[in-house]
Amino acid sequence: MDALTHAVEAYIGGSTTKSTRKNALRATKLIFENIYKAYDDGTDIEARKNMLKASFYAGCAFTKSYVGYVHAVAHSLGGKYNIPHGLANATLLPFVLEDYGSAVYKKLYELAVYSGVANETDDYETAAHKFIDAIKDMKKYFNIGDTFSEIRKEDIPELSRYADKEANPLYPVPVLMNAKELEKFYYMLMEKETV
Repeated sequence: MDALTHAVEAYIGGSTTKSTRKNALRATKLIFENIYKAYDDGTDIEARKNMLKASFYAGCAFTKSYVGYVHAVAHSLGGKYNIPHGLANATLLPFVLEDYGSAVYKKLYELAVYSGVANETDDYETAAHKFIDAIKDMKKYFNIGDTFSEIRKEDIPELSRYADKEANPLYPVPVLMNAKELEKFYYMLMEKETV
C-alpha cells in the first residue's frame, strides 16, 4: 500500500510527465490485480513478481513527480512516534484523497478506470469514490485501522508544522493547505476517546 500511495500521489500531483503518469497507472493496475493474491498466498511467485514491478513503477513515478500530504503527514508520525511509514501511508491515503474532493476527481477517475475499479461510463466523482472505497476495502482486508493510539493532542501543532515544512513548497499537491489546515488529519487519526 506504500507503493500504491507513491503511484497515486505522483499521479494526482501538479508536476507530472507523460512518463510518470504512465508509470503510476501501470503500478496502480498491477497492485489492484495482484496485492490480494500475494497477500493470500505467499507462494504465488507471479503475483509477488507483479507487486515488485508495481513498486518499481511507482518509485519511477514519484521520484520525478514527487508525493504529497499523505507522505508529509506520515513522515511526521514516523519521526515523532516511530509509526512505520507504509502503515501510516496506508492509513492516511483515503482520508487525504477524500479531503482533496473535486480537485482530484478526474485523475482518480483515470486511475480507477485503468485499474478496473470503475467503468468508463461512471462520472468523475462516482469513479473517484469507487477508487477511494477500494482503498478502504483493502485496508479492512489487511486489518489496517483508521487511528493511532500514539498521537497526542498537544503534539498536533508541532506535527502539522513538520508536515507543512516538508510539503510546502516542494510537493506539487492538488490542494494547497497550511499547517493549521493540516491539523485535521492528525485529529482524524486520533483514537476517538482521546480527542
